[in-house]
Amino acid sequence: MSAAAETRNWSELPPEVTASILSRLGAIEILNSVQKVCCQWRNICKDPSMWRSIDMRNLGNLHDMDYDLEKMCIHAVDRSCGHLLDINIEYFGTDELLLYISERSVHLKRLRLFSCYDISDEGLSEVALKLPFLEELEIFICPISKHALETIGRSCPLLKSFKLNLKQCKSFHYVSDDEALAIAQTMPELRRLELLGNGLTNEGLQAILDGCPHLEYLDLRQCFNVRLGGNLEKRCVECIKTLRCPYDSTHDYEFDAGVHDTGSSDEDTGKRTIFKGI
Repeated sequence: MSAAAETRNWSELPPEVTASILSRLGAIEILNSVQKVCCQWRNICKDPSMWRSIDMRNLGNLHDMDYDLEKMCIHAVDRSCGHLLDINIEYFGTDELLLYISERSVHLKRLRLFSCYDISDEGLSEVALKLPFLEELEIFICPISKHALETIGRSCPLLKSFKLNLKQCKSFHYVSDDEALAIAQTMPELRRLELLGNGLTNEGLQAILDGCPHLEYLDLRQCFNVRLGGNLEKRCVECIKTLRCPYDSTHDYEFDAGVHDTGSSDEDTGKRTIFKGI
């Protein structure tokens, strides 16, 4: 490495280049350390264009943190000055925080919720009414009812991608088409749907194929109540460009997902999704 490269002054980079580099970092890192490096970086970090996307990704060890993620998130939303398009909340989301975001980000297009057990059906439904431009919604391991799903579908007509993954089953033999029917009846513009670990049956899958004619990607991994075969399987193969079947591998899934065998045969529904490392 040359001496010139070793002594390069990063403050001499054009502001737009620096902004592009810093924008690739998470909101927590920017607010907690990056903006404190120098005046130039602080000014760049105050620019609303830096906050069109807010990623609050964290390890979930909330009790060991020396900062308040909710307050930090509110500060990031304020900095966006109404230009927020994409936000990811993990572990610390509440009804109040979600409402705050929705009231100041009416053009939000993508919302990602992971393990936010303090967000209720009522809270999610209220927020959906304020997000008519939402195109992508991801819900991971968060309780949500059929009623809330219906409200989301009716309130967000532009929704094209919906992920309802790794839903904790109520029992080892959990079977329910509630979520599938709600999706089929209210989300006709979906292009991508992920239901990893859902309790839907062939009836629910049939309803989705009927109600969501534009689907191009469908993930049914670990949906062990679905029995693909015959005309149903043929229709899936013909209509869906990318189909992930119930017993397909989850090795490429962003979270660890294992299957617990309760001792029942594969022909029974004696399997459930378990969660590791989350």
